Amino acid sequence: MNILLTGSAGFLGSHLTERLLADGHTVIGVDNYISGQRRNTALFMEHPNFKFIQADVSEGIPYKAAAFEGRSLDYVLHFASPASPPHYQQFPIETLMVGAQGTQNALELAHAHGASFLLASTSEVYGDPQVHPQPESYWGHVNPNGLRSCYDEAKRYAEAITFAYHRHHGVDTRVIRIFNTYGPRMRPDDGRVVTNLVMQALAGQPLTVYGDGQQTRSFQYATDLVNGIVALMNLPESQAVHAPVNLGNPDEYTILQFAQVIRELIDPGLEIIHQPLPADDPRQRKPNISRARELLGWSPGVDLRAGLTRTVESLRQQTEQAARTAQVDAEQVPSASA
Repeated sequence: MNILLTGSAGFLGSHLTERLLADGHTVIGVDNYISGQRRNTALFMEHPNFKFIQADVSEGIPYKAAAFEGRSLDYVLHFASPASPPHYQQFPIETLMVGAQGTQNALELAHAHGASFLLASTSEVYGDPQVHPQPESYWGHVNPNGLRSCYDEAKRYAEAITFAYHRHHGVDTRVIRIFNTYGPRMRPDDGRVVTNLVMQALAGQPLTVYGDGQQTRSFQYATDLVNGIVALMNLPESQAVHAPVNLGNPDEYTILQFAQVIRELIDPGLEIIHQPLPADDPRQRKPNISRARELLGWSPGVDLRAGLTRTVESLRQQTEQAARTAQVDAEQVPSASA
């Protein structure tokens, strides 16, 4: 297939690009690097089936078939958006725009090409849930004007307009709701619990747990998520259920338990300290994945400790590379005497 992927330079976008290229598809990546990493694009620039467009999808997606051997698109995958609290709180308007106008631009492109469309939504549409675990039928408990609302409501709107295009224009749409996902290529400054704790542990610092640490999360490894995405993409339209599909690992950990796992993997002697709980931080997060099991035959398979071991090594390598680069840069600065 000829596939356009927005947010291709992001952590998840890079893993999805890798898989789609391995499966023999052509991938046109689109990113403006507001939260993506240029190093992720560089991984694929030599691949004959990868092309890249640097653009802000909120302003438009400049895909012209004539510039790509006249090929129309078979699939549009919309993954563009800041996704961690520090990033979307730094760029709240951009986050709202990419969820609103960016989603419409991606849907318009799919509609124009007769392509299928897949939206990367999020478990954050459930807010601080009052139903546990969370099934797709749950409407959520979201603060519409809190610090996290720029992301939560952007994704809720993105789902709404996606279903409007399906009902009104007949676009073949798929929607996934992604639960906490981790793995190699995460930004060290991502700001979510996995990278926060791993980076503190690698630096020999105390591990920060917010509140009493009894809030829960479910963690899935990146390749498990990609397997679910590909399974949903490959489902024939005649068999597709045009409803959201949760993709996450139903194994549930308290944040305190998770911090203890990180400590055991990196440095058992590290202290765990507690800080006040951030505003609107969900108390529980666990997916009901019955729909994914029944529809796709999908369930996650990577053990938490195995996945974290790979993630820690990736972040360790990034940290060491950054330190080497900083040292080289410092050595190249002329001294005052020179």
